[in-house]
Amino acid sequence: MYSARRFQVLRPGESAVVDLALPDPGPDDVLVRTRWSAISRGTELLVYRGGVPPGQAERMRAPFQVGDVPGPVTSGYLAVGVVESGPAALLGRDVFCLHPHQTRFVVPASAVSVVPDTVPAGRAVLAGTVETAVNALWDAGPRVGDRIAVVGAGMVGCSVAALLATIAGVRVQLVDVDPARAAVATTLGVGFAPPGAALGDCDLVFHTSATAAGLARSLELLGTEGEVIEMSWYGDREVSVPLGEGFHAGRLAVRSSQVGTVAGARRARRSHADRMALALDLLADDRFDALVTDTVPFEALPETMARLAAGAPGLAVRVDYGG
Repeated sequence: MYSARRFQVLRPGESAVVDLALPDPGPDDVLVRTRWSAISRGTELLVYRGGVPPGQAERMRAPFQVGDVPGPVTSGYLAVGVVESGPAALLGRDVFCLHPHQTRFVVPASAVSVVPDTVPAGRAVLAGTVETAVNALWDAGPRVGDRIAVVGAGMVGCSVAALLATIAGVRVQLVDVDPARAAVATTLGVGFAPPGAALGDCDLVFHTSATAAGLARSLELLGTEGEVIEMSWYGDREVSVPLGEGFHAGRLAVRSSQVGTVAGARRARRSHADRMALALDLLADDRFDALVTDTVPFEALPETMARLAAGAPGLAVRVDYGG
């Protein structure tokens, strides 16, 4: 019998690290010792604050989640660790898994993805976020020479911008209220502007800020027959969408992109595993290191979540399990 430590939200605004016993791995399972995980500020903070709508709780359930919102419930889905027990081909390999913050875990071998040798384990925790960005680009279908804005320079928005920057001839501008994000934009190789100075006449706008003001500004930045790809999840908050002004005259569109389902444009030819493998391969690009702005020890997760919920600045917070 193996033991482990797990982070869980006890109730809205309160969390702890607790002990648990793990089941023995079966013949088709792996035992993974976690090396790193990362905090998704969007979804995880909604869970931490108790902001998940009851009607969406089951649909938004994370893989390997234990418990139900508002709590006690496990949190997290960006974990990288080394396989200590399992099929010979995986033994000793670093793998990514959509698993909550936990020092060790047992899952089916099919649930893990091998981290390529070209990708540092500490960067591989971004795989779930980059996978979300890949899916959004599959949904949107950006073209050579497009004029594109990404409104919201969080983990997801920066990942989208990083991928867009590799398309020939595109004008990519990262838009955010925080001027400190300009340095990240420079590292990613894209432009930056505060909302009021952003370039308009866009073919596409990816919205990731999870604010009504951000969505309104996204619509304003579109050119005729342009499209907003809405990637924000607002939880239980109501959001007003400004469909007056030039919305109908400009034949504008707002379309959802959500990572739970492979984008329709690729669904017949790509599986979830294919999409994750692509995301991991893309993380060989060291520009993605700019998305990790803080590293904390695993045992400090309760204090860290409280700090983030209070509005601490930064992008991805990486969690160190000590090897």
